[in-house]
Amino acid sequence: MPPTPDNQPYTATGSSSSKSDDLPRAAGRTKRMGSDGGGGSSRLERRISVMKTQNKSMLVRSQTGDFDHNRWLFETKGTYGIGNAIWPQDGGYDVDGSMDQSDFMDKPWKPLTRKVRVSAVVLSPFRLLVLIRQVCLIGFLIWRIQNPNPDAMWLWGLSTACEIWFAFSWILDTLPKLNPINRAANLAALNEKFDAPSASNPMGRSDLPGIDVFISTADPDKEPPLVTANTILSVLATEYPVEKLAVYVSDDGGALLTFEAMAEAASFAKIWVPFCRKHCIEPRNPDSYFNLKIDPTKNKKQPDFVKDRRWIKREYDEFKVRINGLPEAILKRSKTLNSKEEKQAAKLAKEKGEDPAAAKAAVLKATWMADATHWPGTWKSVCPDHAKGDHAGILQVMIKTPDHDPVYGNQGGGHHFIDFTNVDIRTPTLIYVSREKRPGYDHNKKAGAMNALVRASAILSNGPFILNLDCDHYVYNSLAFREGMCYMMDRGGDRICYVQYPQRFEGVDPSDRYANHNTVFFDGNMRALDGLQGPMYVGTGCLFRRHALYGFCPPRANEYLGLYGQYKLAAEVRRRREDDEESQPLNAHPDLDTPQKFGNSTMLVDSIAVAEFQGRPLADHPSVKNGRPPGALLGPRPPLDAPTVAEAISVISCWYEDKTEWGDRIGWIYGSVTEDVVTGYRMHNRGWRSVYCIPKRDAFRGTAPINLTDRLHQVLRWATGSVEIFFSKNNSLLASSRLKFLQRIAYINVGIYPFTSIPLLIYCFLPAVCLFSGQFVVPSLNVTFLVYLLLITVTLSMLSLLEVKWSGISLEEYWRNEQFWVIGGTSAHLAAVIQGLLKVIAGIEISFKLTSKSANEDEDDAFADLYVVKWTSLFLTPLTILAVNIIAIFIGISRTLYSPIPQWNKLIGGVFFSFWVLAHLYPFCKGLMGRRGRTPTIIYVWAGLVAITISLLCISISPPTGESSSGSL
Repeated sequence: MPPTPDNQPYTATGSSSSKSDDLPRAAGRTKRMGSDGGGGSSRLERRISVMKTQNKSMLVRSQTGDFDHNRWLFETKGTYGIGNAIWPQDGGYDVDGSMDQSDFMDKPWKPLTRKVRVSAVVLSPFRLLVLIRQVCLIGFLIWRIQNPNPDAMWLWGLSTACEIWFAFSWILDTLPKLNPINRAANLAALNEKFDAPSASNPMGRSDLPGIDVFISTADPDKEPPLVTANTILSVLATEYPVEKLAVYVSDDGGALLTFEAMAEAASFAKIWVPFCRKHCIEPRNPDSYFNLKIDPTKNKKQPDFVKDRRWIKREYDEFKVRINGLPEAILKRSKTLNSKEEKQAAKLAKEKGEDPAAAKAAVLKATWMADATHWPGTWKSVCPDHAKGDHAGILQVMIKTPDHDPVYGNQGGGHHFIDFTNVDIRTPTLIYVSREKRPGYDHNKKAGAMNALVRASAILSNGPFILNLDCDHYVYNSLAFREGMCYMMDRGGDRICYVQYPQRFEGVDPSDRYANHNTVFFDGNMRALDGLQGPMYVGTGCLFRRHALYGFCPPRANEYLGLYGQYKLAAEVRRRREDDEESQPLNAHPDLDTPQKFGNSTMLVDSIAVAEFQGRPLADHPSVKNGRPPGALLGPRPPLDAPTVAEAISVISCWYEDKTEWGDRIGWIYGSVTEDVVTGYRMHNRGWRSVYCIPKRDAFRGTAPINLTDRLHQVLRWATGSVEIFFSKNNSLLASSRLKFLQRIAYINVGIYPFTSIPLLIYCFLPAVCLFSGQFVVPSLNVTFLVYLLLITVTLSMLSLLEVKWSGISLEEYWRNEQFWVIGGTSAHLAAVIQGLLKVIAGIEISFKLTSKSANEDEDDAFADLYVVKWTSLFLTPLTILAVNIIAIFIGISRTLYSPIPQWNKLIGGVFFSFWVLAHLYPFCKGLMGRRGRTPTIIYVWAGLVAITISLLCISISPPTGESSSGSL
């Protein structure tokens, strides 16, 4: 409330009568001003004399009898006091001039982020229902164990064992959801602290730390270069200081097609990036922007926008044509130059008297670059030193380090068609990297490629933060980098190892048949983990702290001791030395040791301390610990020179990691096809925290496989990685005491959930077995069983509704997730368990199929790929379940109708659960049908084979008698 005469304490200055308490104090410091001379004192005395002689009745409202503040201010020329809202014009408050309004204009310290708690109206009933359902489950399982079915003990035993496992799995999945939170970032406060002019930053330069962006690709056939190029353009145009941003493209296939596509993207970025800045374009992926279904002129005010957009659209179309023509151009160029070399070799052989044909055949079929030199990467024709898994390391700076000061365009200069006057035309650094590969080395797939980028970027730019993106995940929100930096630069941000953004997808069918959006995980599970120690790392869209990625422990951490981590203690910082390894305590966790073996690159080792210092929050408040002084990052980056680039090439060699801790303690962790989960787990195990950043506008968007076969193969890879985690040292059962109890439960669930496929498979066949045998899992459908079933179902439904409420997902998305859980659990998860066991027992390595990111080529139907049926062995199990349950329903109904003593309760129970299975497999059925009933013949063959086999089994197990046959006739 502003200081007004009625809310300020009153001190009597004149009369001592009781009525003097009714008068407000003059707006001034009487004692101080009365002691000073000058006109200011006389003005104040005149005002006080007016108050003293004023009749109170004149200042009282006639209707209410209250004191009239407005009239008092007008007649006495009073003020509201001093402050930053209003300041007295005559300076009557501070005669000596020692105070001014500017003294009150310094803005207070502001946090960059805040937590938004989920409403207790939703969260408290959710927690209560979790407890109630646990009690119901325990009571139900006790009743099931105490009431076996003597007529079918094997059926009772299987069903009870499955139900115990389902209850255990549900508890593992639900307990980490007890404390969901939301977060909000203050971008205005970030701009005031790091970009606005201040005493430590008089020029208003950016004091933000640098970010190195990693974009990974491996196969230009499955990951089209045009998709990768659009992702690069969206990153280059993001709203972050140009001189603080460096983009690295990892081409693990070493393909010339990708290299030349990146060169085309670097050329197009010179006009696309300034165009986005000039007109505030969103999104900044040109393909997505030009395919928007909304009016492009909305909120655009510059008169030349339409002209600029029309011209840039034409430039982009030409850019796409050049990218699409690269494969043919490279092939034609290579064929021409190879033919020329063959002619030269034949001519030389003829001059020497040798066989020209043999010399011509000995010429290697090389792949040529545009400058008529051999491409050092992989060739179209496989040759030694130029094949996948056998090629030299390549590093090319395609866009050099930009100037430290803005470079503005001018009228008619720099561009012929677009006016970039007063627009910064700089573009961030762009570097192409393809690590060296040689036979005999384990290159560790994507994790090895990421670690090569970590080392190369430490030499070239050494950004204290690293953002990794898949080639198909482009920047949809140009302020996403800044929003993530709010969490890293806020008070306590030095304890955050990474900021994970949710994955959002485009090109998914409207019904989301196979739960591609995965919103239950990204908006439910991950939001809940944010209330614990932080979300898991999910492979893309993650902003890392480089120091944490190097394997170091946080500057401050806590240990959680006791049965369920109820005792919280400050962790002791330990450092490992090579000479006292034997003195380490036996119960010390190896993840808590300090990494030592970074390799033989001195420049890399020297960059570690620099990155750690630059990644600290701003020390602008006493509560900020481990901060850096303001203005420490205002200097320019050193330009790249030949020795620096040569050092960067040496650290991406295949031998550099020998006898180092890369992949074991440093960088992305090796040993699993889901290296992302393992890498995040190891950071949490050291005591780091992570943050889940959900901007109002999606940060990134990518593509997802909408085809059933591709989707199942994707889930198979994830589940296989989880099985690997369960049988490795990365199992959270072996975690350190720095991992919170519920966070440990969440990681345990990651390793265990594929094993749920075994009881799920049994449970999907149980209804059919009940119908075939005429038995049921319980002796009869009595009241106790039905009451327990009702309680469990009702509490689960209410929990689902509340989870939908606090997570923001829809009921349809929740149901799609449940359906695909059954589809994936009976197919991909089961295959993952088998593969994982084969790797552990027999040592058979697991290979996985790269998910295709190719765009749909059917222009008439954007979802044509949804209806394509690609046969895979993963279809066998769910198809068998479908056929068995359908046949069982008909057999059960027929047996009951023609039975002398029909047992309707067992029929109803079996049919109900069979329909439960079929309802969950409905999307799988639609996927098998294809478009307009174009079902592959193999589906009918397999279904017929299953039906015949089941019929023969029923006849052999329970053959019909003569009486029953005659009776039926």
